[in-house]
Amino acid sequence: MGKIKVVIAEDHAVVRQGLKVLVQEGRDMEVVGEARNGKEAVELSGKLNPDVLLMDIVMPIMSGAAATKEVVKTNPKTRVLVLSSYTGEECVWDLLQAGAVGYLTKHSASEELLQAIRDVHKGGSYFSPVIARNLRKRLARPNRAAQSTSHPPLSPRETQVLKLIAEGLPNKQIADVLGISIKTVEKHRQQLIDKLDIHDTAGLTRYAVERGLAGDAQMLGGSNAPQIRQDIR
Repeated sequence: MGKIKVVIAEDHAVVRQGLKVLVQEGRDMEVVGEARNGKEAVELSGKLNPDVLLMDIVMPIMSGAAATKEVVKTNPKTRVLVLSSYTGEECVWDLLQAGAVGYLTKHSASEELLQAIRDVHKGGSYFSPVIARNLRKRLARPNRAAQSTSHPPLSPRETQVLKLIAEGLPNKQIADVLGISIKTVEKHRQQLIDKLDIHDTAGLTRYAVERGLAGDAQMLGGSNAPQIRQDIR
């Protein structure tokens, strides 16, 4: 029986390399590809047909949730296992709805990561303890869960503005980045407030983070390899 083929989708190079080392410690698996963003993850899945796609949530060009949905649709034999710093109920739920079959935190032990890859490859699922607890909470109150996802969908432009708000950019910088007027930014910000019923920047930022729309570089524990490796373990 051949080795489990794994593709790693992670935009931080140091973290990606650390994960590659950890995965290849499993003698029954091999890393066959590395993606720096969600779009590359989708493309590599199509070309390489990996058994397991190890997916980060926050990545450039295409988010982990969007990439997961596309991979599951176009290459259903590939099993998507999420590895993220985010543990919020909404974030986890969105990834499961997109088609992920497992969810680990970046503080998981290396042995847990390898076991999760094996389990999802065999057709099962795997969740870190904190993720499993959050899922049980969610399933224990279905009415509230349904209400929490009843917001009107955001337009692509509103999503862009929300991402930039979560990154701490003021209206003028958002306008410069998107090539639109400050008044248009203010209009989109007000639409976000109305749709989400969230009335401050902190709340909008928290909403974006829970759904994997904001960067998590500050949550990775530094920029050198030993720290990253320890954080993953």
